[in-house]
Amino acid sequence: MTREQEFEELRPLLFSISYRILGSVTEAEDAVQEAWLRYATSSSQPRSTKAFLSATVTRISIDVLRSARVRREEYVGPWVPEPLLADPYDDPERSAELADSVSMAALLLLERLSPLERAVFVLRDVFRFEFAEVASAVGRSEAACRQLVSRARRHMQEGQPRFETDRRKREELAGRFFDALKEGDVDRLRELLAADVQLVNDGGGKVGGPRRVAGMDKVIRVLAAAVPSFITQIGAVVEPREVNGQPGAIVRDSDGRIITAWALDILDERIQTIRSLVNPDKLGHLGPVADTGAIVREQKQVRRRPT
Repeated sequence: MTREQEFEELRPLLFSISYRILGSVTEAEDAVQEAWLRYATSSSQPRSTKAFLSATVTRISIDVLRSARVRREEYVGPWVPEPLLADPYDDPERSAELADSVSMAALLLLERLSPLERAVFVLRDVFRFEFAEVASAVGRSEAACRQLVSRARRHMQEGQPRFETDRRKREELAGRFFDALKEGDVDRLRELLAADVQLVNDGGGKVGGPRRVAGMDKVIRVLAAAVPSFITQIGAVVEPREVNGQPGAIVRDSDGRIITAWALDILDERIQTIRSLVNPDKLGHLGPVADTGAIVREQKQVRRRPT
């Protein structure tokens, strides 16, 4: 097997490790590519290609995250991870666990950890690496890694996200939500949203609108005012999709360009959180992105036209 073939076999794992450390699809893809360049130009053959590449992509991701944290502290409005429609790494025996570990809620919880804590937690608790492998990957002793994992677990357990365990029930409820949303059916929305539901909009300062809305009545008011008119006036299409392992949707304009990505947290048969990503910089990896500013201007013009 050639080096390139070995690398391609491991690419899904490498991307999944890096994405959980970084919360960014584009940065994770860059980290994986950099790992390949280092492997391809290495003069020696590692004893374990998996161990070498996992360690390499982890170290690259830690360095990227350290610089990214400064930018995130200066980010305008709520910061939400880049949406991931499909995790390339698959383990049928742990599919539900892996899906929950890549959820928006879990990734935001990981933001509380230091880059080193985040890396060792991802390697050990998500991908089940042995402590010796974790230690080698991050350049620390096994004892130090055990302490890092223990500290990371405490932080994670303090705010551990909980989701509806029945995936079919989650998907069915999300479908009802999007149907009610498209029709602007306030009564049905009330049946589906938690009393303290939150709507979080990540526009990155590039797209206007409320950044964070809390409470059923306020959230319904915002959604009912915006979404049905988007559909009727500009021909927007709500496309239900799994986003970061949880129910969600991609909203497109009449030309198929992406306006936003939604991810839902569902528990106790109610939607607890709605995360909407409208920052165009975080949507480009999903396909062509709409000019949201132009859409809003068009919507205003439509409203001004005499009936």
